[in-house]
Amino acid sequence: MDLHRRDVHADGHLHAEHAVVGAALALILCAVPASAQISLEVSPLRVELAAGPGSTTTQAITLSNAGKEPMRVRATLTDWDLSREGAPQYEGSLQGGPFSATAWIRIAPPEIVIEPGMQTAVRFSLAVPGSVQPGGYRTGILFEFSAAGGDPAARAREVQFKSRIATLIYVNIGQPPMVAELTDLRQRSAGDVLQIVATLKNTSRRSVRTKGTLVIYGADGKAVREMPVPDVPLLPESERDVVIPAVDPARNLLLPAGDYRVEVKLDVGLPAVIVGETTLKVPR
Repeated sequence: MDLHRRDVHADGHLHAEHAVVGAALALILCAVPASAQISLEVSPLRVELAAGPGSTTTQAITLSNAGKEPMRVRATLTDWDLSREGAPQYEGSLQGGPFSATAWIRIAPPEIVIEPGMQTAVRFSLAVPGSVQPGGYRTGILFEFSAAGGDPAARAREVQFKSRIATLIYVNIGQPPMVAELTDLRQRSAGDVLQIVATLKNTSRRSVRTKGTLVIYGADGKAVREMPVPDVPLLPESERDVVIPAVDPARNLLLPAGDYRVEVKLDVGLPAVIVGETTLKVPR
């Protein structure tokens, strides 16, 4: 592997000072016996806030009951972390850690019943302590839901399934210096799927999101494919893998057999992009 590694420092602004983003998610659950069907939609699934020491704000999350009977929803706060490949982790995550914003949040109402076809808002209030240090803080709201209607005695005899949807909340305080490096760049195979895995290490206190490009060059030196780097979070003082598909028959990403050169340019909010090179071997 031919890896060009560059350590970059910056005091620049975040790409977005205030953003509230995320799509609605719907889950359908069935009780046993199959007499009920419930569906909850939550929007947004991600909230990003820029705040300062001592600041306050109130935000709303919309819950929609797309099912056929009343639904009971309970909202609770939780700390969370990300796996190496970016999957949210709730159980086993450090509670009240150095980048936790959970103690700054209050939810209203914490429990609600939503009638079929209706929607409501759950609001959360954020109060940032005046002594907080600059950094990328986070918390989450878990919405646990189940059917609320029907005869109580009959419900007691049924096996009910509960599920959860989380809205992840990022609270960016100030502009702490950013320090990041690309520590590894490699090819990974999973059957017919070939991926380029870029390992990023963030040693700063700032949360950022990745962007950039991956370019694949043929033996003649000409670019045969260019694709965006996934937009994923890189948490403070953490290391993660950014997975970029190179060959995936299911997504119609195909390349002839042979050896290729891969160049990855990663932008994590620094004055210069981080550049890495490796090789890609597509078997016959």
